[in-house]
Amino acid sequence: MEKVRLYNTLRRKKEIFKPIDPKKVGMYVCGPTVYDLAHVGNARPIVIFDVLWRLLRCIYPKVTYVRNITDIDDKIIDAAAKNKESIDSLTSRTIRSFHQDMSALNALDPDIEPRATEHISEMILLIKKLIDNENAYEAAKHVLFHVPSMSDYGKLSKRKSKEMIAGARVEVAPYKKDPADFVLWKPSEGDQPGWKSPWGYGRPGWHIECSAMSTFHLGKKFDIHGGGLDLIFPHHENEIAQSQCAHGKDSFANYWLHNGFLTVSGEKMSKSLNNFIIIREALKKFSGEVIRFFMLLTHYRQPLDWTTQGLERAGLSLDRIYNALWKSQEVSANDSLKPSKDFLKDLCDDLNTPLATSRLFNLANNLNKAKNVKEKRKIKFDLIANGNLLGILEHNPEKWFQDSSNKKSGIQKKEEKNDEQWIQNKINARNQARTKKDFVTSDQIREELLSKGIVLEDDVSGTKWKRVDKE
Repeated sequence: MEKVRLYNTLRRKKEIFKPIDPKKVGMYVCGPTVYDLAHVGNARPIVIFDVLWRLLRCIYPKVTYVRNITDIDDKIIDAAAKNKESIDSLTSRTIRSFHQDMSALNALDPDIEPRATEHISEMILLIKKLIDNENAYEAAKHVLFHVPSMSDYGKLSKRKSKEMIAGARVEVAPYKKDPADFVLWKPSEGDQPGWKSPWGYGRPGWHIECSAMSTFHLGKKFDIHGGGLDLIFPHHENEIAQSQCAHGKDSFANYWLHNGFLTVSGEKMSKSLNNFIIIREALKKFSGEVIRFFMLLTHYRQPLDWTTQGLERAGLSLDRIYNALWKSQEVSANDSLKPSKDFLKDLCDDLNTPLATSRLFNLANNLNKAKNVKEKRKIKFDLIANGNLLGILEHNPEKWFQDSSNKKSGIQKKEEKNDEQWIQNKINARNQARTKKDFVTSDQIREELLSKGIVLEDDVSGTKWKRVDKE
């Protein structure tokens, strides 16, 4: 069995992954807060942990992947009020859009996708336990976690007390025992959503939601907790505090994984800078597979800079790989493909997708040079199996080039005489001309198609065609 090495944020080093139970691995990843459409920064952890999940399933017999949905939050309440719609309408619509967008990126659905509103009772029980253990207290209809009650608070972020307070942008409130104390339960007033609790009608704080959901579905101690770098503090720090104070210092996640930040052309993504890119808009310019591949060309722990040039290069690279598959369509593949050992080794080394993708290019080059069917079949099997582990190369290569939505530059307007039926009619006319040995007409048709970005290739099986960019 290949050993998996993961960079554990908790200990700031790469470690051999040793699951609690090798027969049953558990992974929890923080999902979206559904008040608005997902942006490209939201998509990066979805893609990264989707690849990790695919990898772990190749090695362990059972891997349970839990990714939550936060469907109760002050941002949701504010957005619904601004839109003049109900919270249920807003969250249902946003969840539906999120699923559609992630599906376009070929991210598989997690095994379990709990919603915060489905686990209020577990949150209340967890808060009660924290109060009983004197790690939390009630004040002014709020329940707060008392940070000084945990001696090693801050061990994940490695921040000092003053830095933590500044970084958390904590609310200044007279009822707090310590400025760093954070909310576990808050009162709901007027038409704000809420639930009955021992502390009055109210709703949970954000941090307690993930502690309750992860524990409910994976147990008090589980293997991996993941999310973006921005979640280390305060969210993940507070999850550890709540969970370990309630269930013991040896509880909660063993390995903490975080993906790096995403910038746009070198700047932080922000609506004020007019560079805020939602996935839905990005998908109008680039196919989901191109976006996914672009994200995998950079190591997950490194910053990722979203640029048009980078995405176009990713599209061209995918074209190169698909072109090798397109040229070898006479070689059959099957559905029981397993990734090659060297490819698995790359991914097992802290999910080294840049090195893994470079192997795809090498395989594509070797496939183009292969001289016999046996050699081609072996290389093609490896190429497809390795690509599938990354969640790419699942398209029929001929369809990839024929479907303009898969082009690196996105969905292009088809010219009036450039639809598939017109192309096929031209190919038929060319074949008839070739049968009659009318090579002048045959060449004219080929040139006409080429002028419109359509390349033909003849082999023993007939004539294949694909779209290419016109210079």
